[in-house]
Amino acid sequence: MTGAARVLRAAVVPLALVALTALAGVVLGRVYAGDLLTGLVVGAAAGSVLVSVAARRLPSWLVAPVSVAAMAGWTLWSLRLAANRAELPGGLLEITGDAARNGIPRLLTAMIPVEPTPDTVLVPVVAAWLAGLAGAEVALRTGRVLLGYLPAAGLYAAALYVVGPNATPAVGVTVAFVAVAAVGLAAPTAAAPAAADPATELAPRVRAAVRLRLAAGAALGVALVVGLVALLGPVVADQVDGRPVDPRRYVEPPQVQTLDENPLIRISGWALHPEQKLLDVSTERAGVAPPASGGVPPEGEPAGAAGGGVRIRLAVLSDYDGVTWRVGATYRNAGRILPAASPPRDSTVETVRQQITVAELSGRLLPAVATPREVSGARVAYDPASGTLIRPEGLTPGLRYAVTSAEAEPDENLLASANVPAGEEVARVLRVADGVPDPMRRLAAQLAEDNGAPYARALAIEQFLGEHYRVVADAPSGHAYPNLGFFLFGPRAGGGQEGTSEQFAAAFAVLGRLSGLPTRVVVGFRAGGQGPVLAGDAFAWPEVLFDGLGWVPFDPLPRPNEEPRPVEEDFRPTPEDPPPSEAPAPTVEPTASPEPVVAADGPPGRGGVSTPLLVAGGSGGLLLLVGALLLTLWAMRRSLTRARLVQGDPGQRIAGAWREVTDALRLAGRPVGDDLAATEVAGHAREALAEARARATGDGATGDGATGDGPSVDELAGLLNQVGFAPDAAAAGQAARAAELATAYVANLRAARPWWRRLLWSVHPSPLRRSRR
Repeated sequence: MTGAARVLRAAVVPLALVALTALAGVVLGRVYAGDLLTGLVVGAAAGSVLVSVAARRLPSWLVAPVSVAAMAGWTLWSLRLAANRAELPGGLLEITGDAARNGIPRLLTAMIPVEPTPDTVLVPVVAAWLAGLAGAEVALRTGRVLLGYLPAAGLYAAALYVVGPNATPAVGVTVAFVAVAAVGLAAPTAAAPAAADPATELAPRVRAAVRLRLAAGAALGVALVVGLVALLGPVVADQVDGRPVDPRRYVEPPQVQTLDENPLIRISGWALHPEQKLLDVSTERAGVAPPASGGVPPEGEPAGAAGGGVRIRLAVLSDYDGVTWRVGATYRNAGRILPAASPPRDSTVETVRQQITVAELSGRLLPAVATPREVSGARVAYDPASGTLIRPEGLTPGLRYAVTSAEAEPDENLLASANVPAGEEVARVLRVADGVPDPMRRLAAQLAEDNGAPYARALAIEQFLGEHYRVVADAPSGHAYPNLGFFLFGPRAGGGQEGTSEQFAAAFAVLGRLSGLPTRVVVGFRAGGQGPVLAGDAFAWPEVLFDGLGWVPFDPLPRPNEEPRPVEEDFRPTPEDPPPSEAPAPTVEPTASPEPVVAADGPPGRGGVSTPLLVAGGSGGLLLLVGALLLTLWAMRRSLTRARLVQGDPGQRIAGAWREVTDALRLAGRPVGDDLAATEVAGHAREALAEARARATGDGATGDGATGDGPSVDELAGLLNQVGFAPDAAAAGQAARAAELATAYVANLRAARPWWRRLLWSVHPSPLRRSRR
């Protein structure tokens, strides 16, 4: 065989290992934006295997440090490249530390498609290098190719698990993985040279028997494999169309605080400090021009949106529970490129680019024109359902970022005939929480009864709010049902019928849902295209969802210099001339409170047993139950003592007397171990009795154990030792003496205890539990 052929055969297994590890990167790269992640994983796979091949003559213990050093270099270069591609600021050390701390959680909370940033490429690159290193060392040094495939197979399975249901099934890649593995297994390695058939040296009859046995074993193995395939094949086939588990469901996405979950409550605070500078904005518009309407915004657009003005969105609030409007978003870490959503069918899209610098705006919500498509200069998390952006680290003064948005402009000529969607997809924005005030329901019904079309109903609500209510800067915050009820129907002289844009937008959204319109509330800023954005530019507006047109904003705020009309002029607080079947029943004033009827054989009030009697009966029953329990424990303890001291042969009775002593020590709080000799226990018993008597008399002396009861315990210990060494030598008189000594000691020890412990002594269940051991 030529040298080139030998090199080619020797390269089959390393190339197979590189390919298997690289295929894991191909699988994982399907949920990444671009091909950077795949390229980095392929480089890690090739580098790890090549280092092992180049260092094959080195001792095995030296290969790992060399390979890890090479891995560090490749990883640092990969992180720097990813940071440059994502335009992330910061030095290499800062980027590496942040990626090491947050690599795994950000990988599992990142939005699909995942942008290759340092924190989302670190784990795949390191895992690919380690898998290639482990596989190469096992396959090339020991010749166990199949075992060397395990790290690459595990990495491939992990990549499939991370991808989950977020990509199409990787059938082609999996077939390629199996094919490459088969090629690597088919190629012989230097560590496993071909061997001669050992059966050729055997006698013909023995050789035939060996070969027959091998053939039978092979046939049995094939039959077993076929049987397993037939048994497990249908089960595996049923799982082919099953939806894989998404590991992201087990990882908590970035969370926000109350002010970011409900920024609507910040409107009143901003209104009191209108000169506070929140942002600096620079806006550029490009792409499709607005509809040919002379730049005049459609009905419902605020005046500030015309003439080059821009509406900057801070948060979208879709959930309302009757107390609070909330964003209710599920944020996912995102890169520069955000998921593209299809624009509404009957709308035009204009590209808006903004440079925004944060001044005094706080929180985590990141302002942007709807709908953001690309963000650079800040790490963001994004909720595609609402289009809301957050910066998980929070906003800081001086933060500068660029955002490109696709602003959809509905065709206003189609609004009058547009319908609204229904069903489960919009149930969230149609839900009306329980507890709606009745006047609010009647107002919604009145505004909807003469306006059948959805857009006409929305305009009726907008017009009613704009004509009957006043905007004031010092109105208190609040948009719960009671707050909205006071805003809509409260006396004008008492502060009712006036509020900030918070109450106008919330009232519109609730009345709209009561009229069958899918609504939500948006908090943002009305500003010009260039310059500062002040707190006075903050406001809230409602939006209504129309088929084919998307979310359309409305402006229920009153027009400038218009005096609102009293609500009572246009709202009927009660139904007029109700039909006879609905007429309220006449109210009858009671003359006097009726006297309670007294039962013939009982006290006045409800029939049945009186409360004092019930309490007395329950207390008596409880006392009887406790008494019965204590009596049962006392009887069982007495029975146990009698069994120990009276029943059995003399040796058993002496042992029982000794157990009475050890139980008494345990009840006195001075337990003894089972490993102590009888004489040691006797000394312990003397000390325990002396201490108990000293505490009882209050003289504080513990004594040396030389009491009148000391020798009795020693005598009992001697009897126990005699039984232990000569069980059959114990006499009945000795057993009786042992019982007498144990009874006297237990009585003396109990008498030295406090009175309440003496009461509990005879009913304590501890000796009963130990007697069962």
